[in-house]
Amino acid sequence: MTTEGIEGVYLETHNWGKAAKFLQALGYSVEFSTEEGSGMLRNGAGAYVLLAEIPEDQKPEAQVVLRVADAAGFNADPSLDVVQPFEDTHYGTQEMKVRDPDGRIWSLQAPKK
Repeated sequence: MTTEGIEGVYLETHNWGKAAKFLQALGYSVEFSTEEGSGMLRNGAGAYVLLAEIPEDQKPEAQVVLRVADAAGFNADPSLDVVQPFEDTHYGTQEMKVRDPDGRIWSLQAPKK
């Protein structure tokens, strides 16, 4: 089994409000937000954007999230640099992290069983 395409994008920001307004100006709607400065936005049936506010002294990062139908059925190609095997997350999924040839981390997410 392979991935099923882009599920979403995870973006860190120094200002949740400004970042959310930027995305809303591009046609996204807030699906939910938290008091901790994070939330999810969507534009139609496309991939979600998950924003998380971080302290000013940290560099904002971005991560592509790929969809996997079933973590147990996913066979990682031996050429993949697996940084973290599938683990349960606090937000109700299972997540694996892999590193691309340029050092970027990609997230593979599957429904929690």
